[in-house]
Amino acid sequence: MNVRKAAHCSYRIRYHMVFVVKYRKGLITSKIFELMKGVCKEIEKRYYLFFDALGYEEDHVHIVVEGAPRYAPSRIMQICKSILAIQTFKKFSKIKEEELWGGEFWTDGGHIDTVGDGRGLDEVKKYVKSQGRDINQLTLFEFSSHTPQLAAERTK
Repeated sequence: MNVRKAAHCSYRIRYHMVFVVKYRKGLITSKIFELMKGVCKEIEKRYYLFFDALGYEEDHVHIVVEGAPRYAPSRIMQICKSILAIQTFKKFSKIKEEELWGGEFWTDGGHIDTVGDGRGLDEVKKYVKSQGRDINQLTLFEFSSHTPQLAAERTK
């Protein structure tokens, strides 16, 4: 894992997060997942967060993300969950009323663990991909095709 640099510090912090759809409803389709990938790319531009992988089944999402020390892990989770939910409801407005009775997209809380030297990124990606009833059921998206500008910013 590369060491990142901020104004007054350097850091290597990566998290594996799992967000579960409210009521464990199977609402995440390939269209919603495509939207989520785009939203995560936009979150990268606004916040000091860098996504490494995103995987899903119909009722939950796995995210591997690097975060600057300015954010607590719970804040990173809050940023991601709230923006993903808002944008999903904007694009797929029927979900909120017809499937979630006007409520929230995600359950409260979620799962978070750190990914470091003892538990490498490749192992976490393998774990994320192996989730679900069928290994091919979970769709994994790796954020390796960043624009050259984003790739250059990451190496600074």
